[in-house]
Amino acid sequence: MGKGGGCVPSKKKPPPVAGDSLPDVAGGSGTAPIPVQENTVSEGTDAPIQETVTSVSVDTKLKVFIVFYSMYGHVEGLARRLKKGVDGVEGVEGVLYRVPETLPIEVLNQMKAPPKDETIPEITPAELPAADGVLFGFPTRYGSMAAQMKAFFDSTGQLWKEQKLAGKPAGFFVSTGTQGGGQETTAWTAITQLAHHGMLYVPIGYTFGPGMFKMNSIRGGSPYGAGVFAGDGTREPSETELALAEFQGKYMAVIVKRLAQS
Repeated sequence: MGKGGGCVPSKKKPPPVAGDSLPDVAGGSGTAPIPVQENTVSEGTDAPIQETVTSVSVDTKLKVFIVFYSMYGHVEGLARRLKKGVDGVEGVEGVLYRVPETLPIEVLNQMKAPPKDETIPEITPAELPAADGVLFGFPTRYGSMAAQMKAFFDSTGQLWKEQKLAGKPAGFFVSTGTQGGGQETTAWTAITQLAHHGMLYVPIGYTFGPGMFKMNSIRGGSPYGAGVFAGDGTREPSETELALAEFQGKYMAVIVKRLAQS
């Protein structure tokens, strides 16, 4: 899927499934059922999640690449829950990738950045076309993506020239230091990367249901995608923030399946 100038059905197309429909939030009910395998997401949403599917061979699984940059681990924490959400949809698999670090190790040590998890491989631009969908995660730098992620996008020029990513669905998840630090603008300013590649931007809107409207606790995330507040770097993601990330993974997985079946 996604090679050429439009949305092309994936060669890994799974058999038809029953029950794959996106949330219908018309009428303002506040609930947003989305068809996925497990019955519920963790604390933070009351939206039921259900799916009825036929068995799918492991060899035919669709791939959602979760490509991220994380300095202190906040974005990585969201990435892992996104993968859990993707993996919760039968026939779809989440694959974690890091983008290359651009800062010298001496600088990272001075910034007290923890070591990277070597079990998560670095991605190269040449690997991106193998994805059926992509979720990109990054911390903010003055309301836009961190330089490490921008450097990775800048290295995809050959893919842009050949439009090898055109038609692939993609979404964002972010981390900011403060409540007004760019939870929305960080994702919004990144949309230009997708536009030039011809990718299909997939926001989550308010499909998280009641969890999007709760005001009794601090919560990252927006209609653009999951998010976490890092504070001075010591704040851990809340369960609501992690639940929203898991929900986004499931939401993207269902989108990928529907496109593959079209």
